[in-house]
Amino acid sequence: MGKASRTKQEPDRRARIAAQREAQRRAEQRRRIYLAGGSILVVVIVVIAFVLVKLNSGGGTAAASSNGPTGAALASVTKQVTDIPSSVTDQVAGGKIPAAFFVDAKTSSAVSSISTSMGSYFATVDGPALTENGKPEVLFIGSEYCPFCAAQRWAMINAFSRFGTFSGLTTSHSSSSDSYPNTPTYTFYGSTYTSKYIAFTSVELQHNYRTGNSTTGDYVTLQTPTAAQNTIMADYDPGSGDGGPIPFIDFGNKYAQVGNISPLTPQLLAGKTWAQVATAMNEPTSAIGQAEDANANYETAAICVLTNNQPATACTPTIQKLEATLAK
Repeated sequence: MGKASRTKQEPDRRARIAAQREAQRRAEQRRRIYLAGGSILVVVIVVIAFVLVKLNSGGGTAAASSNGPTGAALASVTKQVTDIPSSVTDQVAGGKIPAAFFVDAKTSSAVSSISTSMGSYFATVDGPALTENGKPEVLFIGSEYCPFCAAQRWAMINAFSRFGTFSGLTTSHSSSSDSYPNTPTYTFYGSTYTSKYIAFTSVELQHNYRTGNSTTGDYVTLQTPTAAQNTIMADYDPGSGDGGPIPFIDFGNKYAQVGNISPLTPQLLAGKTWAQVATAMNEPTSAIGQAEDANANYETAAICVLTNNQPATACTPTIQKLEATLAK
């Protein structure tokens, strides 16, 4: 190849190299732009997801404290609550519950009078039989934020487990921004109950967290009672305005329990873990055992009246003695 040919090709070679380098430079710029854009997109997605979660939770704080045990720990605690031996509950019997809490409210005027004078009561109401699929029905109306409901559910779970089986129970706590904050409890929301003796219906009205400001907003709605359920509550728990105090428990329209029966108060559970409450319920001389188990025993007695004292494993001679306290 001659000198003239080499001289002519040299500029072409340099031009090709320059073009390749420019193409590489542009490719590198595009790569950096893509990386930067991808990082920004990830951040935007995370922020949007966070905002959506906050909006869906009503802007409140859904769990300022632990919602309790899960998995094997939850199963262990639940078993302790549901399987308290009858030797323990019979030893507690009626505990230290004053007789004044058990009242006759067979007329609407009597219900109104009792509701006005007493914040909590266990009343004989004798309304039209409340049934479901041929079985006596027990109706519970409460809220997850409510500390008194929180204290009551422990007793209910034990009492109802003497007649059937819960599944899907999960632990929770009362509101973090109300009286007796973060009282450990369960929630009936999302659970099911099966029994050959009774039907159980639960309505958890509101969550344990609020909309907007987490200390002053309204509690987020969870479940809405039916018109029939609202009527029952208005009849036997008139309280003030649209429904009275909670928790409210209707035992087949034979008995109605409103509020908590002393000495069961949320204060008993203050600072306790779920496991500690369950353990105490198995100790008949403990303050928690005396209060929770006694409430559970009276609830058991009410159910035994509805089931004609079936099964015998639940309606023990001790429980049958408590039935006389309820009869008015």
